[in-house]
Amino acid sequence: MKVYKALIGFCVAGTLTSPLPAQAGDTTMKLSLADAISMARQNNSSIKASRSRIDQAEARVVQTRQSSLPKVTLSETLMVTNDPGAALVFKLQQSSIQAIDFMPDKLNNPNVINDFNTSLQVMQPVYNADAAIGRTIAHTAKKAEEHMAVRTEETIGFQVSKVYYGLILARKNIEAVEQSIKTMQGHSNEAAKAFSVGLMTKSDKLSTEVRLAELQEQKLMLYDAIKDATDALRVLLHLGSGVTIVPTGDLVVDGVVPGTDNNTVPENRADLKALETGRQIAGYQADMARASRLPRVNAFLQTNLHSDNIFSGGSSWALGMNVQWNIFDGLASAGRMQEAKAQEHEAMYNYEAARSNSIAEVDKSIRSMRTAKARIAVAQKSIEESKVSLDYIGAQYKTGMAMTFELLMREQAHTYAKMRLNQAKYDYCVAKSELAYYRGNEMDLKN
Repeated sequence: MKVYKALIGFCVAGTLTSPLPAQAGDTTMKLSLADAISMARQNNSSIKASRSRIDQAEARVVQTRQSSLPKVTLSETLMVTNDPGAALVFKLQQSSIQAIDFMPDKLNNPNVINDFNTSLQVMQPVYNADAAIGRTIAHTAKKAEEHMAVRTEETIGFQVSKVYYGLILARKNIEAVEQSIKTMQGHSNEAAKAFSVGLMTKSDKLSTEVRLAELQEQKLMLYDAIKDATDALRVLLHLGSGVTIVPTGDLVVDGVVPGTDNNTVPENRADLKALETGRQIAGYQADMARASRLPRVNAFLQTNLHSDNIFSGGSSWALGMNVQWNIFDGLASAGRMQEAKAQEHEAMYNYEAARSNSIAEVDKSIRSMRTAKARIAVAQKSIEESKVSLDYIGAQYKTGMAMTFELLMREQAHTYAKMRLNQAKYDYCVAKSELAYYRGNEMDLKN
């Protein structure tokens, strides 16, 4: 019973799943791991979202061009008034002033006047130090998004590889259960014959049927788990619900396991580069806050056309330079510099934490690979020994020289050994993918 409970726990907890047999109308897609990762990079929604964030960053870079490009505004304003001062000014601007307009009665009681003002204004930045730094920040932020998009692809690739190996594991576990069912069906038939001639008790005969029922239950549980994992893989690959995925790869174990001294994490790993870029951005923000204290110089050109009838009348222009110096802003710029400095420290600490955590994860992956490889050797030996024991007891059982419980124990042990081997191979492959992921080497995920 303890062996059976362990077997059930192993099946449920250790098994990631693969698809059910294809139904009518379903499409069967055979995929290698490299094909699955490549498809995910093209179709996965999270990866597409990360690329959209790059497009957003590029749009913000375009927006910063206003720090050097002119701003052109065209406007049309209509005003109707009998205000004495405005009426005189409008007539001057419209080039329609006459001597009679300076008569006191006319000045004090002017007629209602219409003024159409067509204005074209050009503002040209000349010197804006903080805006120039803002453009540098936008370019750097875009690089950070590019690094994060690369890391997103690596993360999705790792998730795909883990689920893909889980599909292989589940299919192998089902094969082991089906082999056990076939074996137990043979023994159950022998038990039925022995019972019919009075050579076996009803209790022993029923015990073989109970074991068959247990195996059938395990098979049903595995098929349910297979469908769940297939759905997860379809989501990662952005495939329709009518696609049945059949993995063509296997749980391959290498001959070489990296040493524990080979636990380095490359500086150019995408997420670490993104964190380093974030530190640079915080430094630029401090520079931008300091630059906001400097004067801002802008040139402007404005032309106006005034008339009592649109697009006619008098025209004028003005050209000038504006210098604005924010001498004291209530310590706002000092607060921004302080905030940017704190953000720079935060980015540095986040980088150090991510790097330290990655080194620990690399060590863990290497240990898992070593342990899994040792478990594989143990499981292979267990399979050989349990097979010999099961064959011997099976032969004895057919001649009535072995008890039913002995046969059931040997069969459970043999099935469990095969599933232990499958699990150890799966753990090795996943640990290898983890090692590649934490080292930032996506290509190793496909091997």
